[in-house]
Amino acid sequence: MAISATQVKELREKTGAGMMDCKTALIETNGDMEAAVDWLRAKGLSKAAKKAGRVAAEGLVGVAAAPGRAAVVEVNSETDFVARNETFQALVGGVAEAALEHGADREALAAARYPGRLHSVDDEIKEKVATIGEHLTLRRTAMLTAEPGVVGTYVHSAVAEGLGKIGVIVALESTGNADRLTALGRQIAMHIAAIGPLAVRPEELDPAVVARERAVYSEQARESGKPEAIIEKMVEGRVRKFYEESTLLKQPFVMNPDQTVEQAVKAVEAELGTPVSVKAFVVFKLGEGVDRGETLDFAAEVAAAAGAK
Repeated sequence: MAISATQVKELREKTGAGMMDCKTALIETNGDMEAAVDWLRAKGLSKAAKKAGRVAAEGLVGVAAAPGRAAVVEVNSETDFVARNETFQALVGGVAEAALEHGADREALAAARYPGRLHSVDDEIKEKVATIGEHLTLRRTAMLTAEPGVVGTYVHSAVAEGLGKIGVIVALESTGNADRLTALGRQIAMHIAAIGPLAVRPEELDPAVVARERAVYSEQARESGKPEAIIEKMVEGRVRKFYEESTLLKQPFVMNPDQTVEQAVKAVEAELGTPVSVKAFVVFKLGEGVDRGETLDFAAEVAAAAGAK
């Protein structure tokens, strides 16, 4: 099949590999972008194998918390200028507060009453579109609860209280002191924002993700020319390392790299004299996974239109 320059450019942006290597990878995989990423990884040509979803959207991530629960939302705008707008910041903060009452269902949140107003969250967003002059979108929402326990929070690149580019919430189940648990929860949330684990525990990893990693490791090991029995051991070793690198409790704790997150939690357990369990976490990174092909910048849109004439 014919491989377009756009496909090659997209793969290069995702992986950092050379243009010709990207073209070859796409040819070898019949234009399948994800398969081409894996092909480059297996050949040792990808410079950004673990790169997160490409960011194209602007706006803010908002976090709101109450005893035993916390919510995180993402509201997108067309330009990053809007994120500095106090009206927009107040909007996102209000949406996050509404999410605390209405949970993780986006449609239910959109239809719910906006705090302090008689109309819905969706209507409030539409009203602000007219005020701000840009298209605004409630993209997603999530909520965690811990009964008993706390939900720790952290916002990275904050522009105001609870508003920024990355929002993390992490649920800790325990009957221990709430203040101590909240402090631990914030530290773990900061770790998650910095390191980006895929799951809390190895058994909670997406089987499809594990299978994909195993396939890449197998291809890399076979290129060594070693016997099959040795290859199998090499692959299993790499998979174990993947578990350690990708799951929260197995990772070195950013607050104290001499201990794992699991060991840090155990230390707090001993301090409080009661079990502490990391139940779950949610991370929202602004614009993550949004197709960069969507034109969200007015200047770029005008330039593109002018170039097309």
